[in-house]
Amino acid sequence: MKITTTKMFAGLCLLLCSGCSQVQSFIQIFQPQNKTITVETEVPKDRETLEIAPELVVKADTVNEAPAKIVQQAIDGDWAIQVVNGNTAKGEFPPFLKFSPQENYVYGNNGCNVINANYSCNPADSTLRFDNVITTMRACATEGLSDLDINNALRETRYYVIHKEDSRQSLEFFDASQHPIMLLMHQDFDFLNGAWNVIEIAGQQIDNQDMQLVFDIAEMKVHGNTGCNILNGSLETDLETANTISFQGIATTRMACPDASNETSLLAALEEVTFVNPLPNDKVELLDNRGNIVLLLHRISLSQQ
Repeated sequence: MKITTTKMFAGLCLLLCSGCSQVQSFIQIFQPQNKTITVETEVPKDRETLEIAPELVVKADTVNEAPAKIVQQAIDGDWAIQVVNGNTAKGEFPPFLKFSPQENYVYGNNGCNVINANYSCNPADSTLRFDNVITTMRACATEGLSDLDINNALRETRYYVIHKEDSRQSLEFFDASQHPIMLLMHQDFDFLNGAWNVIEIAGQQIDNQDMQLVFDIAEMKVHGNTGCNILNGSLETDLETANTISFQGIATTRMACPDASNETSLLAALEEVTFVNPLPNDKVELLDNRGNIVLLLHRISLSQQ
């Protein structure tokens, strides 16, 4: 028997989840508005009313646009595994996955062993599948790790959703029953990549064109020039809070400078940086933990490099 209805998908979802503690967040993504939904099922002859079984197949002719803060896109880049089956992911090493969409290949670490797999995803219907999931076989010294749970979750994954909030993105995996089974986090600082002139330090204008910072987001490194000395260091982010960034291990050469005051101010400002915000006109602002602008940067054009 085939039943066709309009504007009734939300009600069908509630029937589907009868007896469940909650309607899964994944289903909320696919709530069409003014769309025709075709439901295929067999009605038992001895039933006067239709009881929808859990294995009911729901086919949407078209899918509505995703709600705000949900983006339909392919999965790319590095993602830190935060939660598996409702529990915080634990490992001897930080568990993560790195996706390479060009090769449809993913590798990472489950907290103990290296993971390799092939994957296929379709942003149009949010389907995701991992195949040939293999890991190294190193013995794990610590009990209570999430390594086996991560391996099993990858094999069970069938759908995904990406949520975006400024630079912070979360990636959620769902099994065939649309239950969330893994949560991953990612900070996207691609807007910061490249070379920048320092044009203000704590509100004071800087006219030295040699004072520059160069960000390598892929390597999470920073290089540059204080206006006198060469500067190098690393970058760190906090996956729990959007647009957070900090500088670690900043080191410089030790040339004698005619006026070291701006260099001293720059190094002090870098130690205070907690947040970064992109601005119009090829500028970014770096702020401290109180929201004060400690550095203002302007992107160096290719003609200037």
